[in-house]
Amino acid sequence: MKKKILVAGGTGYIGSHTTVELQNAGYEVVIIDDLSNSNIEVLDGIERITGVRPAFVKLDLKDKEGTRKALEAHPGIEGVILFAASKAVGESVQQPLKYYRNNITTLINILELMPEFGMKGIVFSSSCTVYGQPDPEFLPVTESAPIKPAMSPYGNTKQINEEIIQDTIHAGAPFKSIILRYFNPIGAHPTAEIGELPNGVPQNLIPYLTQTAIGIRKELSVFGDDYNTPDGSCIRDYINVVDLAKAHVIAMDRMLENRSDEKVEIFNLGTGNGVSVLELINTFEKATGVKVPHKIVGRREGDIEKVWANPEKANKVLGWKAVETLEDTLRSAWNWQVKLRERGIQ
Repeated sequence: MKKKILVAGGTGYIGSHTTVELQNAGYEVVIIDDLSNSNIEVLDGIERITGVRPAFVKLDLKDKEGTRKALEAHPGIEGVILFAASKAVGESVQQPLKYYRNNITTLINILELMPEFGMKGIVFSSSCTVYGQPDPEFLPVTESAPIKPAMSPYGNTKQINEEIIQDTIHAGAPFKSIILRYFNPIGAHPTAEIGELPNGVPQNLIPYLTQTAIGIRKELSVFGDDYNTPDGSCIRDYINVVDLAKAHVIAMDRMLENRSDEKVEIFNLGTGNGVSVLELINTFEKATGVKVPHKIVGRREGDIEKVWANPEKANKVLGWKAVETLEDTLRSAWNWQVKLRERGIQ
């Protein structure tokens, strides 16, 4: 019988791609999402790719009683993948209480309900922001790098949530957790049926870049060219969203099949390559043949200068590896933007 998984925030960017990979791997998926930063039409894209439409409940997971009723209506869920969260660094600096309320209350509700419904494991969507700005000797970043004071409320919620999970399990909660620290997910499904589609003005680099390239936005702002990097712009580790999604399936398999004695495991998910913002723009232009109007502006509060992953632990222990090239990933993002235009969106 197919195992049933709850994907909290499953119509969002990473959640939708993970739902596709879970269904392709034979899992049955129930999505709970409040659609605050996603669109119900994502379900159509998932169905077109996989041939299966996941069960869907529109619900704000801060509503604990509503969440309990949703779980009662979908019995037999064995594990949960928690994506549901506000996720923009810049916005979190401006609206910290929104981030603390959304990101922390949601996790606490899920953790309290898991034993009630016999769930065996939670995969938590964390972030490389927990490392802050790593000291040079800790680049590339391994899982044992020090956790630094967060540079934004968003980053702080990820640190706090990791601590909440570890404390809860240490206290004897009857489930396991795998915490996945993402670096920078970009790109879209190769079918161009799903991709990154934020509501309103994009907070993330790639959708803003592709919207600029297609003429929706006037120009892309590069926040700072005076950092201590080869070209002065920030360096990140950009990972293909489908590669990232596949890691969640492996993590869920690992917990449900009890492949590890550890109650909490942490893995960095990245490519191991640092790419600057200006390099990324140049690579996009070469890969697609489309120019991106851009300008240099001042630094943005909360931004980290440079960070990229050492993904060896995930490579060895999970047997997972990022395989898509940056060029192919950027082409997939552009193809998705073109598809949106053809569908009359934006």
